[in-house]
Amino acid sequence: MKFTKMQGAGNDYVYVDCFKETVQDPAAVAIKVSNRNFGIGSDGLILIMPSEVADVRMRMFNSDGSESEMCGNGIRCVAKYAYDHAIVAKREITAETGAGILTLQLFTGADGKVEKVRVNMGPPRLTRKEIPMLGNPGEKVVSEPLNILHSTFSITCASMGNPHCVIFVDDVDSFEVAKYGPLIENHELFPRRTNVEFVQVISRTEIRQRTWERGAGETLACGTGSSAVTAACVLNGLTEKKILNHLTGGDLEMEWSEDGNIYMTGPAVEVFSGEIEI
Repeated sequence: MKFTKMQGAGNDYVYVDCFKETVQDPAAVAIKVSNRNFGIGSDGLILIMPSEVADVRMRMFNSDGSESEMCGNGIRCVAKYAYDHAIVAKREITAETGAGILTLQLFTGADGKVEKVRVNMGPPRLTRKEIPMLGNPGEKVVSEPLNILHSTFSITCASMGNPHCVIFVDDVDSFEVAKYGPLIENHELFPRRTNVEFVQVISRTEIRQRTWERGAGETLACGTGSSAVTAACVLNGLTEKKILNHLTGGDLEMEWSEDGNIYMTGPAVEVFSGEIEI
């Protein structure tokens, strides 16, 4: 199988061009290629596929083989691959995902290749039914207490096509993400599990985020998570609607626009290509 390794803000995936390749069992392939000792090494597998309703289609599988609806950092790399490898020939494209059809604006460098991508991530889904969470289906979850072990966290939840639980902390770099992340991910409140974002507010226009990603553990970045965090910051009155998010793998420019959509701008980088026996 031919593949291309790409990363967006350090969130790295193995990409397969399914305009040319066929992947029979993507869940098993995701587990194999993601292994950082015996595989290629990645946060998961992303398939770049033909679509009947958009320019391209993205399917994304976590390192444990589970399929997720969307990946914000991953979709930027899908857009870069599609443009750089002549699948598309325009600077604004559409991509079909499990979270719907998204529009992406491409920015190229001096070499004519895509350097960064602005993604319309759509509006945040804020009710328990949309996230999904147990409880009153039409209710929003903003600054709600959640007891884990001997600690009580204040959680704000949203879906960006996949579920996110946002927790604000005083010092995110010293926070025990690996301890609390999996307990919240698998909490009974979340029937499909959840991604968990731990966030430190630096100023009204700047934050720092660490992510415990559902099915993958702590990752260097999460684009859908950054979008959910942007909404959570505004809903809790902590920041403006336009912020700079410092993730472990790099920075993302975020904006909750007046049109109701969240826009994310960030890098997309091709690391290397190769072949692997499946």
